[in-house]
Amino acid sequence: MLDLGWTELLVIGIVALIVVGPKDLPGMFRTVGNFVGKAKRMARDFSQAMNDAADDAGVKDVSDSLRKASNPVGSAMDEAKKATSTFTQDTMAGPKKSKMSEDRAADAEKIRQKSAEVAQERLDREAEERAAKEAAEAERPADTDAAEDGATAPAEDKTR
Repeated sequence: MLDLGWTELLVIGIVALIVVGPKDLPGMFRTVGNFVGKAKRMARDFSQAMNDAADDAGVKDVSDSLRKASNPVGSAMDEAKKATSTFTQDTMAGPKKSKMSEDRAADAEKIRQKSAEVAQERLDREAEERAAKEAAEAERPADTDAAEDGATAPAEDKTR
């Protein structure tokens, strides 16, 4: 392909500005852009047609077998990568849904129910402990006030 740097593009732009003129320059760029787009589409279509013809002829299979024969370690590594990626995808997908026997399904349901009961008992117990703790904290300031009042009241009684 053409290897044009920024300096070459700048020189081409200046020459085009001088030769074509500033009034007709956008139209020229549009025409050149359309031409380049058509050329790229034609090249892509040609390349796709050649690849399709090669696939129909079986060239890809022959080239793969030649590559594997010439580089057995690389082909073995490719197969290992495919196997590990499949294994990783299968394990990350989670457990597969399968039909359980009726006995196993009943046992699983019993386990779920028992787990729910134990969890509810724990929540109830924690709620009771929290309520008892709040009640104890609520009584504490009243007890300290009463103790202070009691300590001053007998002193007053003794003086009378």
